[in-house]
Amino acid sequence: MSSSPQVYVIHENPEWWAPFAAAFAAEGIAAEQWLLTDGSIDLSSEPPQGVFWSRLSASAHTRDHAESKEYGRAVLRWLESWGRTVIGGSDVLEFEVSKVAQHAALRAAGVDVPRTVAVFGAGDLKRRAREFPVPFISKHNQGGKGLGVRRWDTHDEFDAWVDGPAFEASPDGITLVQEFLFAREPFVTRAEYVGGEFVYAVRVDTSAGTFELCPADACVVDPGAAAPAFPPFALRTEITAEHPLVLQHREFLRGAGIRIAGIEFVETIDGRLVTYDLNTNTNYNPDVEAAAPASGPGEIARFLGGLVRSEAGVLAG
Repeated sequence: MSSSPQVYVIHENPEWWAPFAAAFAAEGIAAEQWLLTDGSIDLSSEPPQGVFWSRLSASAHTRDHAESKEYGRAVLRWLESWGRTVIGGSDVLEFEVSKVAQHAALRAAGVDVPRTVAVFGAGDLKRRAREFPVPFISKHNQGGKGLGVRRWDTHDEFDAWVDGPAFEASPDGITLVQEFLFAREPFVTRAEYVGGEFVYAVRVDTSAGTFELCPADACVVDPGAAAPAFPPFALRTEITAEHPLVLQHREFLRGAGIRIAGIEFVETIDGRLVTYDLNTNTNYNPDVEAAAPASGPGEIARFLGGLVRSEAGVLAG
């Protein structure tokens, strides 16, 4: 391992690496991947000098990397015990892999969140679902890419699913039952933050009724499908750093110690601005990037590069 400060990117999916590698190269920042799909660490050995960026994903289990969450917990605690600079550290990883953690922290910070019940196992699902008017949704506590999210228009339909062979438990055994948010228009918004500061907001079209809204090219299921009536992802230039919800998000991120994030919200027909998802391994859509005033990967490279240069100066002094 190199002893000179550089960026170490901790993740489990090399398909996501290319745009970040290009951004680091453009900034002249040395960067290395640490893929947490296997390997080992000596807990008594000092980690290399550098800035460590964790972008471990809640969807790792969909790539047969379910253990990467636990590998990450071990590696991040090791790095933190040696005083290394970690962006997206052990506390932040818990937000990535637990929607309960997200919801609790956002609500405590005064952010409007959807009414949600967390059900442990399946035994209480049908009873708790009947506390919600239809339609309602169910989702995995540890999700990612919108997988595991379902809309239910009748309680009987939900009951049959819970009791039937199609029921799929969350990787951690916690299923969320949540109020359905009626959007004023068929889109949601994803606001991107780097260094805790707003970069841009993306309009994500939901007219097709899907919950699988990952913006990265690596998430595209059928690249040959006909183009939708509206672009699936488009820049929202009217959302700025001074938007009231953006100001609230920035305050929340500072309090939670989250430096890089994509936060999703919906504008409802009754005038609410409801935040429903927090992503700490945020991905970027190339079409939006081409139109945006600042590049997400570029902003990340500049942010992490500044930390590396600062650390190098301290070590040199």
